[in-house]
Amino acid sequence: MTLVEHAGHRPTVDPSAYVAPTATLCGDVRIGPDARILFGAVLTADGGPVEIGAGCIVMENAVLRGTRQDPLRLGRHVLVGPLAYLTGCTVDDDAFLATGCRVFNGARIGARAEVRVNAVVHLRTVLAPDATVPIGWVAVGDPARLFPPGDHDGIWAVQEGLDFPGYVFGVPRSGNIMPEVSRRYGRALGRHRDDRLLGDQ
Repeated sequence: MTLVEHAGHRPTVDPSAYVAPTATLCGDVRIGPDARILFGAVLTADGGPVEIGAGCIVMENAVLRGTRQDPLRLGRHVLVGPLAYLTGCTVDDDAFLATGCRVFNGARIGARAEVRVNAVVHLRTVLAPDATVPIGWVAVGDPARLFPPGDHDGIWAVQEGLDFPGYVFGVPRSGNIMPEVSRRYGRALGRHRDDRLLGDQ
């Protein structure tokens, strides 16, 4: 595994956990007892911690990111599938997040919920315990409403009010926002310039 110190924080790994040689842990990342972090996974604390509970499995090439506004937390016995992307979200015990799913900032996934292959749980969405987001579908809102991927108008009707650029980047949605988004996000990511490689363990 590759360990990186970021903003004065070092990853910690419980002795009973397994982290694959090609996984990367950056900053305030805490791996709990009996967790398994597989090959190519990236767990990075970009201003907020990443906490992986006991018995969790994070599979190949998944990316988990904690943010200043929204730390990332997995409860106990959560499985995160290959190529999944989670940022600034909370996932309660025994949830299943399948291959290629996406869970965005401020989202909360209830206990035993399932987010199936390539499904999306959008910004600030609250998915109830035992709920299921079907393959490729999109969950939006609090409480979550489920939409097939082709229902852009239905998704947008809920998503627009969640204000992705305002919530994540602090940029109002008007005109061409990308130069300002790029400037702010680039500045935040630039903090990694001072990271310190702790070496491969």
